[in-house]
Amino acid sequence: MANTKEIKDRINSIKQTQKITNAMYLISSTKLQKAKRDLTKTEPYFYGMQAMIDRLRRHMPNADSPYLNDYAEIPEEDRVVAYLVITADKGLAGAYNHNVLKLTEQEMAKHKNTMLFVVGELGRQYFESRGIAIDEQFHYTAQNPSLHRSRMITLRLLELFSEGTIHELYIVYTAMVNSMEAETMIQKLLPLDVNEPQIEIPLDVIQEEFILKPSPEAVIEAVVPNCTNGYIYSALVESFCSEQNARMMAMQSANKSANRILHDLSIQYNRVRQANITQEITEVCSGAKAQQAKSKGGRKSGRRRK
Repeated sequence: MANTKEIKDRINSIKQTQKITNAMYLISSTKLQKAKRDLTKTEPYFYGMQAMIDRLRRHMPNADSPYLNDYAEIPEEDRVVAYLVITADKGLAGAYNHNVLKLTEQEMAKHKNTMLFVVGELGRQYFESRGIAIDEQFHYTAQNPSLHRSRMITLRLLELFSEGTIHELYIVYTAMVNSMEAETMIQKLLPLDVNEPQIEIPLDVIQEEFILKPSPEAVIEAVVPNCTNGYIYSALVESFCSEQNARMMAMQSANKSANRILHDLSIQYNRVRQANITQEITEVCSGAKAQQAKSKGGRKSGRRRK
């Protein structure tokens, strides 16, 4: 059994660690509130753009646009499928990063030719450690999502798609279902499917007929980049929000575990301390009895000599 010094050192060590987890919990809580405000501001624009895209696809199924090109003439084994993967720059966020990376690997295994675009330092470290080539990493984006950064990502991906370098584009990110639950999602961004809507839009949109000027192709050329940019920005904000929520819950769980361990160690410390005190009392009593017996023996031997 450990002595009191060892137990006390362990208690102090856990308390120091608990200070760090408490600080990380408070920081994540503050960042989560800001991220939720940004997400609330983003969603109306995001859903409005998605509604516009769905209306355009219903009215112009035969439009000639690279964003509607499904590359049907290219065999499945020759198509290049690109993935934009959003991870975090830091760990200690539960299964947040693991779920995104696991889903990406599963999806990439389904295709022969793939390209990988990564947001977040942990994603880069993960794929490099497994020898998976990263075509481009977007630095300083996971912790600071902004329209400017999402626009830079969008321009790069749209350029590759327009050139025919990639034939399909997917985004893998984490969406918040509620304050306690997040879901890892994969969404196809390009090419647009003229038959099925990309998402279920929670808005009542009047489906009236409308005229596209100067041409349907020009309209979709202007709208699709903005819509793609809005989707990527929304995914960045939602992933950041999910990351902070996951880290906050992980730190909360760590604090609870630390409190349980401290409670058990306190009991163990008191038991060892009580055992030591009992042992000291027993030793003192035994020594006193031995000294008393020795004194009595000395008096008896002195009487016999007389």
